[in-house]
Amino acid sequence: MEILFFCPRWGHSHLRWDDLAFKVKQAGYDGIETDIPTDIAEREEMLNAMARHGLLFIAQHWETVEPDHYLHSEEYAERLSQLAAVKPLFINSQTGKDYYSYEQNKQLLTQALGITAATGTAIYHETHRGKFSFAAHVTREYLQRLTGLEITLDISHWCAVAETLLQDQPEAVQLAISRTRHIHARVGCIEGPQVNDPRAPEWEQELQFHLRCWDAVVDMHRQMERAALTFTVEFGPFPYMPRYPYTRQPVADQWEINLHMKDLLKKRYSA
Repeated sequence: MEILFFCPRWGHSHLRWDDLAFKVKQAGYDGIETDIPTDIAEREEMLNAMARHGLLFIAQHWETVEPDHYLHSEEYAERLSQLAAVKPLFINSQTGKDYYSYEQNKQLLTQALGITAATGTAIYHETHRGKFSFAAHVTREYLQRLTGLEITLDISHWCAVAETLLQDQPEAVQLAISRTRHIHARVGCIEGPQVNDPRAPEWEQELQFHLRCWDAVVDMHRQMERAALTFTVEFGPFPYMPRYPYTRQPVADQWEINLHMKDLLKKRYSA
């Protein structure tokens, strides 16, 4: 099974597309995970840069924030269709709202299935605070009731919401692992979705918990003889990355941390 590693554009939007693509390729990534520009000229610049440097791309949806469910639903369908039109490897979607009812979020998930059927572009739904999938115990119900639901596992969010490393919710974690198709490899803790530096020894317990979850996903995909599994190493900039007071300088380097995580995982799963 091939394991592909993606770099987030998040934190690097100041770079021109060609400069970012060159930097990502030289660092040994297989592609970039990014939202897609609505401006046609910039979108073409992005697509050309990806092609020129031989990079794959994952389309990221996060922009639908309208609180009214009816308007949200319209915007959601329109944006997913726009993303599918540029033919990404797949779409990673931050779907719904934590305050929508089950039926309201289910409608959005059903819309996504319809777009996949119409376009052939898979849509995976990220486990994320503020969305339908904000907590392990809530997402468990959706996964139990919607057998076609497939997810991007960013389990760091669930640690922050539950204020645990989910040791008391093994069934929810295992169900999520069984439905994972993409991974956001960021290490969280009981008080936040991102530790300041996963290389630091004080975060060893949190790192090992996340690694065990990712190991289980890799093992499952290998047992199922899937062709590929994708990781985006997704440590982010401020406000995910803490800053020193007054100077406002980040306490660690986002690019270097993501490179470290990519190399750690590539070595771990190279067998």
